[in-house]
Amino acid sequence: MRVMNMGRERKFKVPSIPSTTSKCIRFPNNIIEEVEQAIQGKECTFSAFVIEATRLALEDLKDPEG
Repeated sequence: MRVMNMGRERKFKVPSIPSTTSKCIRFPNNIIEEVEQAIQGKECTFSAFVIEATRLALEDLKDPEG
């Protein structure tokens, strides 16, 4: 399976579970509510959603047009 990401083709790799560190952060209540609505009925946790959103934001920051 090949995926396009910012104009670059990437080959799918089976992910490994990275080591983790617990961080306590505060979210505005409305953001928590929106995330919980977005993941309702899906096999996704709040943490998984935030991690993926953070990854995407970091990729966007690497984009010279971003």
